[in-house]
Amino acid sequence: MTPLFGNTRTRVALRHALITPDGHVPSAFPGWEGATAYVLISPAMGAEMSQMLVVYEAEGGTAWFPADEHEHAIYVEAGDVRAVWDDGDVTLADGGFLFVPSENVLALHGTEGTRLTIFRKMFEPVDNIEAPPAVHGHIADIPAEPFLGNEKAMLQTLLPIDSRYDLAMNIFTYQPGATLPFVETHVMEHGLLMLSGQGVYRLDEQYFPVKEGDAIWMAPYCPQWFVAMGDEPASYLYYKDVHRLP
Repeated sequence: MTPLFGNTRTRVALRHALITPDGHVPSAFPGWEGATAYVLISPAMGAEMSQMLVVYEAEGGTAWFPADEHEHAIYVEAGDVRAVWDDGDVTLADGGFLFVPSENVLALHGTEGTRLTIFRKMFEPVDNIEAPPAVHGHIADIPAEPFLGNEKAMLQTLLPIDSRYDLAMNIFTYQPGATLPFVETHVMEHGLLMLSGQGVYRLDEQYFPVKEGDAIWMAPYCPQWFVAMGDEPASYLYYKDVHRLP
């Protein structure tokens, strides 16, 4: 349906953005076949990382990334994908996740209907600390811990808490009415995808209704807060940069 008078919930500001599915525009990249990327967050808007949705239209589609300084954290929203990199090969189903370090050729072979969220950033090496290894798993095997003791706000930490890694990928799940306990203001940048449910997200001084499929960018020091609303739990996947001196 055509939006009335060009309305959209999408908002892009200097220090934050809400990108809603009604405005998604595809990108085509060299070497990709049967897979379409929707670049939702990128340095073009002032971010230090990129977040993209990859959708496979055909069986055996391939998304391909060259070996360079970028590392990739991948979450399978739906379907299944075979990931192949220089020294690894793994098949991931719905709820699977994968981190592949920089300097690897990465090929993602998906089945029709598969949807991936990919976080992509430049790796920040540190003297005397080795590069991080690849890691993969499934959210069913990751324990959910109460956030700051609140059992209505449960956090799953998907990647190792290890100084070799300069990024984190987590899932937050809130029961209806649960909130972040305070308005967070911090040095970490966020890329976020609403996985399920709905709520209201505060970004800077504004409040935005959000729901499944919405993507959010938060620059460093953007004040942020969330409340889950409705009859069902709300869950989101998010990225942040970690373990590096400013």
